[in-house]
Amino acid sequence: MAEIVNLRRARKRRVREREEASAAANRLAHGISKTARRDAEAERERAERSIEGHRREQDPSDA
Repeated sequence: MAEIVNLRRARKRRVREREEASAAANRLAHGISKTARRDAEAERERAERSIEGHRREQDPSDA
């Protein structure tokens, strides 16, 4: 005897799988990996600290 399948659920599952495959392909083509984002954020923070460290303090009498 064949297994009873709810066609609505099967159709929705097939659409979800197709959309997930498309999303995965788009992530590979257009996305930035988590490690690359983390490295970019760390580099931005290092540059910001370096700039802050070289900033001259304003003399209150000059303002």
